[in-house]
Amino acid sequence: MLKKFQAYYLYFMCYAVFGRLYEVFLEVVVYRWGYSDRGVLFGPYCPVYGVGALMFLFAVYPLLRGKTTKKRLLLLPLVFVLCALVATAIELATSYLCEWTIGYIPWDYTGYKIQFQARIALSTSLRFGLGGVLFLYVLQPLFEKGNAKLSDRARTIVFSIVLGLFSVDLLAHVALLLLK
Repeated sequence: MLKKFQAYYLYFMCYAVFGRLYEVFLEVVVYRWGYSDRGVLFGPYCPVYGVGALMFLFAVYPLLRGKTTKKRLLLLPLVFVLCALVATAIELATSYLCEWTIGYIPWDYTGYKIQFQARIALSTSLRFGLGGVLFLYVLQPLFEKGNAKLSDRARTIVFSIVLGLFSVDLLAHVALLLLK
């Protein structure tokens, strides 16, 4: 049970870091806005991407486990739609949570053709669906192989360090919010 929890926490953090890299890539390379800090914590991660990844793992990935390659490919359209819906629901809920806790929404979809209250937009939902497919079909199997190669001791050490750093970051952020 502890081994499984550690693995899922490490998956969460890996995808939170990938999410931050994705956000920076979009701003700097795709939209050419230049770098701005889009995270809500101090570390190089966006926890909402980690939450999304865990939801994909729990809600969508069971559809793919143990299936042949042919069946997995046949499920690709369904996986795309489910990932898009799950991620959009998380993004909408997160927008309300951020507005309530920190007083603003770290993104703004004003000007997007199909959007809701500038909190969610169709084009980002489609990207989340594509990202979910990439995540579940390519990255997660690689992470699972990497996790299986770690000894219990190594996993515990990595888990402890990452959890400690994230906890300090979270506590510092909460302290700053309370001081405002």
